[in-house]
Amino acid sequence: MRNTCLFAICLFLTFACQERKEHIAPAIYPRDSVAMMVSYGVNTLISDSGVIKYRIVTERWEVNQNRNPSRWIFDKGLFLEQFDQKFHLQSYVQCDTAYYYDTNRLWELRGRVRVLTKDGLKYRGEQLYWDENKHELYSHVYSTVITPERELQGSYFRSNEQMTKYYVSNSKGAFEKGDFEGGNDTLRTAPDTMKMQLRPQPLPQRKNTSIPLMHK
Repeated sequence: MRNTCLFAICLFLTFACQERKEHIAPAIYPRDSVAMMVSYGVNTLISDSGVIKYRIVTERWEVNQNRNPSRWIFDKGLFLEQFDQKFHLQSYVQCDTAYYYDTNRLWELRGRVRVLTKDGLKYRGEQLYWDENKHELYSHVYSTVITPERELQGSYFRSNEQMTKYYVSNSKGAFEKGDFEGGNDTLRTAPDTMKMQLRPQPLPQRKNTSIPLMHK
């Protein structure tokens, strides 16, 4: 009887061990996630072809070439200054998060994006792309552009790299009555020597209106 009980216990333990399953997570390979460089408290100058073009100030800078596409990651905010060839300040950019795709030379700025140019133009939005190859900036989200003379708001923004020529669609803003020439659809040349042209449509002469416009 005792031998029978021992045999039954051994048989039960054997089946219990065979049915036990181990819960193991999929393997994580270093090449999938490990960054090539992570720096903290960064304040540095960046050059291109031997010419200093940018100053980067950030709390955390990660360079990850293992991701596709490879990128720089600034997930703790970014303050970026841009210089001309004579090291004169052209503009500054500030945002909560930034990605720089070094293969395509494309910046993606996110969260409370703020831009200020040397001409006093201010840009505000939640997302902005900066294509260094095409020398242009663009955004597909609601944005605000403020110049010393007027303020524009729209759902689409595109401009050259210096923000001296820009386009805002589905826009609205505040304009001076003297901007309009005799009731037609052309704005007078602004004091900053840049002309803004409206799409053809009848418009009342008033300070506040909602219109798509092109800045040349």
